[in-house]
Amino acid sequence: MGQWEIFLSPYKQAVDELKVKLKGMRSQFGIVNANSPIEFVTGRVKPLASIYDKTLEKGLAFEPSKLLGDELGDIAGLRIMCQFVDDIATVTELIRQRKDMRVVEERDYITHNKPSGYRSYHMIVEYPVETIQGKKVVLAEIQIRTLAMNFWASIEHSLNYKYKGMFPEEIKNRLQSAAEAAFRLDEEMSSIRSEIQEAQAYFSEYKEASNPNLLSEKERDSQ
Repeated sequence: MGQWEIFLSPYKQAVDELKVKLKGMRSQFGIVNANSPIEFVTGRVKPLASIYDKTLEKGLAFEPSKLLGDELGDIAGLRIMCQFVDDIATVTELIRQRKDMRVVEERDYITHNKPSGYRSYHMIVEYPVETIQGKKVVLAEIQIRTLAMNFWASIEHSLNYKYKGMFPEEIKNRLQSAAEAAFRLDEEMSSIRSEIQEAQAYFSEYKEASNPNLLSEKERDSQ
């Protein structure tokens, strides 16, 4: 096993465990018949190429080390998607209250969006993993955003690779406009969330009643 594989192993374990725990939070809302603020959860360990880019940006040696782990808080990354903007505050508070991780940094890019238009809420947490060598505490970044914010961020990320961060002025302006349009959509959906959730509940009940052999969403999540 190479040095990098050994170094990244606890981060992979952290991502796997945190995905299960965060998805578990979603399932718990279903158990009590409450609307979950969590739509779905994804996670990944930062690829070596991206770690290398970050070391260049921060002036760090590209080698497995405690310093690297301390300086890069997003080697382990989780993303929580929410339907509504208001759900983001609910999710952040749930994470703050947990005893199995400790929040060490928060960045609110929703209230204070980046100049590019990027919106998301970032939390850096300390999370302990149990390894055969003993307990190791690693940093993990949890990004919380709406589906609309995530769509915009995914497009911007792809374009950023194409243009190496040097966007043509027209593309930059259109991205900023699209970000504002996505946020207006989020705000509009939040204003009618009760009607949306009632419709979703009705649709789920109708679907289960007309398809008794299909597993309900609650049953699928519990498996």
